[in-house]
Amino acid sequence: MILTPGLSGEASTTVDQTNTAASLGSGLVPVYGTPSLIALLELAAVHAVAEALPPGSTSVGTHLDVRHLAATPIGMAVRATATLTAVDGRRLSFAVEAYDEVEKVGEGLHTRVIVDVERFIQRAESKKTT
Repeated sequence: MILTPGLSGEASTTVDQTNTAASLGSGLVPVYGTPSLIALLELAAVHAVAEALPPGSTSVGTHLDVRHLAATPIGMAVRATATLTAVDGRRLSFAVEAYDEVEKVGEGLHTRVIVDVERFIQRAESKKTT
């Protein structure tokens, strides 16, 4: 598979106590938290390109511009989609959306960068010695 615009991926979850704004500290209400929404959108983007990346590579998130449009209560499913819109060298751009069982709850743009997994981890670990 080749990295070309149009590749898409999905991810889904059900809202429970662990992924609410109140549980995550991003608010005081027991509804789907924005940090959880962002993680689900990123996971959809990961799924969109995972099979097209070279062996030993992955993508890491570098930028998000997301609007959380509506609250989703505990017990309701949320589904995120990501569509690759542009490839610029190692930089991947995505359009992302999320829906609960009733309406669109999130939308935005997401950028990821392709990295060599081993080198990326080594660089991160090297911070421990400085």
